[in-house]
Amino acid sequence: MRMAAIFGMNQIVSHGFGMFLFAALVPMMRDSIALSHWHLATIGALTQLAYLGGALLLGLVGHRLGTARLTLATGGITSLLLFTLSQLQEPLLIILALTCLAASAAISWGSIVEIVSRHAGAEQRSGCLSTISSGTAWGYGLNGLLILLVVPALGWQRGWQLAGLMGLLVMGLTWHMLRTLKRQPATPGGGPVAAIPVTRLLATICGERTALCACLICFLVGFTTMPFSNWLNTYLDQLGLPATLGGYTWTTVGLTGMVAGLLTGKLADRKGPELALLVIFGGFALGLLAFVQDPARFALVAGFGYGLMYFPMWGILAGWVGQRYSSTATMQISGICMVTFGLGGTLGNLLAGYLREATGTLDSVYLVLASASVVLALLGLWLYRAGPRPDPACPTA
Repeated sequence: MRMAAIFGMNQIVSHGFGMFLFAALVPMMRDSIALSHWHLATIGALTQLAYLGGALLLGLVGHRLGTARLTLATGGITSLLLFTLSQLQEPLLIILALTCLAASAAISWGSIVEIVSRHAGAEQRSGCLSTISSGTAWGYGLNGLLILLVVPALGWQRGWQLAGLMGLLVMGLTWHMLRTLKRQPATPGGGPVAAIPVTRLLATICGERTALCACLICFLVGFTTMPFSNWLNTYLDQLGLPATLGGYTWTTVGLTGMVAGLLTGKLADRKGPELALLVIFGGFALGLLAFVQDPARFALVAGFGYGLMYFPMWGILAGWVGQRYSSTATMQISGICMVTFGLGGTLGNLLAGYLREATGTLDSVYLVLASASVVLALLGLWLYRAGPRPDPACPTA
């Protein structure tokens, strides 16, 4: 539990602050910094590309650099950049800092996956990773507290500084924990050997069931969740619904995500990750299906399904992959999964924009997203019915 708590705090810093604090603070920052809509669009595009680049870099060369070193390095870089953002006034420098934060977040998560896969027992791995991945939801909540309690009294600069201070604290705790883990032997089947050669990584993704399904799942999750979140408030406005409904929906997402990691992770440890994936994918699909039938009535239900699925999914899926691959190979596959997630999100947003332009409404967009979520749930059902089955060629420690 200690490892889950400390690495969960790493997620709060790297993803909750590093990826999402700017979006929370930008309305206040624009009062003193000339951030145009063009700057904001550039930030959105470059941070997405940087996240994909960091994930791809981790999958290709992360096993050569040492995950403990990478975890501490990304923690230090993130903390420094959070502090720096409180002082920057030039939009181009802000864009550069946010781009680096996005790449650092991707590398941080992949490194955590490798360390946990190496040191956590198979009976605890999915629960531990699921709890850690839900740290992003806690970051959402802390961002809200910064906006409500800190920024009105002390200014947006203090928000960045407090985030950076927490980053330094978390890095210290992480350093102390990694020293302890270094003296402990790896769990059976979790050693850092048996990396997939870079020349065989694509063949492994395409040719082995576990790796292929993991990437397909991440593609579908990106395809459904990113357009859902990006267009939700616009859709509610199109329907003439109050703006507060969007606020309540995102509050539901965050609160659900805070507890979903622990609960679904325990389910994965006790009953298997396949069942946990089926439950969260099924909940997400039911939420979206209800939402397209009556958005005003079921927006909060869709938010519940989103929080139930999105935050713990990363940990449960990594734990599922880790049952069949060594810790190093799991890290490599997780890096490629993040890339496919980004590709799915990009395609989903492009399709949403095209449908919005072609039809003049977002109704068809959310119908497509609901259909894709059903495909995701059916994939979860297939995995559950197929049950655990090792890939004959998977590299193990």
